[in-house]
Amino acid sequence: MTETVRPPAFGGARRVVVKIGSAVLSDGGAFDRVTFVSLVRDLVRLRQQGVELVVVSSGAVALGMERMGLTSRPKELPALQATAAIGQGRLMRLWEDELGHYGLRAAQVLLTHDDLRSRSRFLAARQTLRTVLELGAVPVVNENDTVAVEEIKMGDNDLLSGQMVSLVGAECLVIVSDVEGLYDRNPALPGAQRVERVAQIDAQTEASAGGSGSAVGSGGMRTKLAAVKSVNLIGVPAIIAGGRTPGLLRRLYAGEPLGTWFDAQPTRLSSRKHWIAYALRPAGTVIVDEGAARAIVDKGSSLLPIGVRQVEGDFGVGECVRIVDAAGLELARGLVAHAAEPLRRAAGLRGDRAAEVLESDTAEVIHRDDLVVLASGAEG
Repeated sequence: MTETVRPPAFGGARRVVVKIGSAVLSDGGAFDRVTFVSLVRDLVRLRQQGVELVVVSSGAVALGMERMGLTSRPKELPALQATAAIGQGRLMRLWEDELGHYGLRAAQVLLTHDDLRSRSRFLAARQTLRTVLELGAVPVVNENDTVAVEEIKMGDNDLLSGQMVSLVGAECLVIVSDVEGLYDRNPALPGAQRVERVAQIDAQTEASAGGSGSAVGSGGMRTKLAAVKSVNLIGVPAIIAGGRTPGLLRRLYAGEPLGTWFDAQPTRLSSRKHWIAYALRPAGTVIVDEGAARAIVDKGSSLLPIGVRQVEGDFGVGECVRIVDAAGLELARGLVAHAAEPLRRAAGLRGDRAAEVLESDTAEVIHRDDLVVLASGAEG
């Protein structure tokens, strides 16, 4: 981690994804309309500066809780879905009314993980969002909590905001949070210091993150860092900053050192590899030996059966799996060319013998074009 001068104008970005968290829009359990109005005014100012905006807005559950007189976030999925359903219409009404004061229109976009793990639906969502921007409206995106079941949930709007960057080709991600940025340790500890700028998210950075501290939100600093890391890898910078700072977005655009700035990484993932790594939910795990781990991370090689030690899960051809080493460190993710059961039988076998067991012309488990390296090393 390092501290340097903050780039102004979001690093020159002309299209920005702004994620606004539940905890920012909740004041003691009630929806915080003062903060909401302040953020909308800042968004309008950005539009006047020529910045295209995609907003990922939490708040449906908070508004549903307010409507129903609840003081804590429901824990059971049906109750959570019902609360989101009660609040989602109110949330969009607020966005439409407030943006309407400035002659802007809001476009509601509700997504689940299932919408993004299908490549065709991913591309369809991309076209819809880009067309909304061309029409001059402001997309207001949220996870479709009212129908999402656990296995198709994104998990948190922080992660969804990272996907939006890839979907719309944004050039910066701004996560508006209830915390002032990333700290070098738990911010509740004496001497904790906010980090001004992060050159690269590494193990030390991730270790400084804690869990969710909000009664209405589902994410914490770990999910924020995961979203930021995903966009940094496609060459997009990001900011995490406190949403109750007056004029936050306007001041960030001016280059004021608020929150934490995360540098884009020089090695960029393609849109397709970003989709593999961050839009798909792994269906299984392939444990590899030391030689295969080095070949994947250091050389960007394909994965072959001889390097496979163990196969976990019941996945089919073309599904996403995690590649981990013997210590359990996740090295990569990729789309498998073979189903789990034949791959178990072929584990550790060489060339022609592996292909024979797999009943295939190719023995490759995952081709390098379908493999995304997540650990430090080469990326093809």
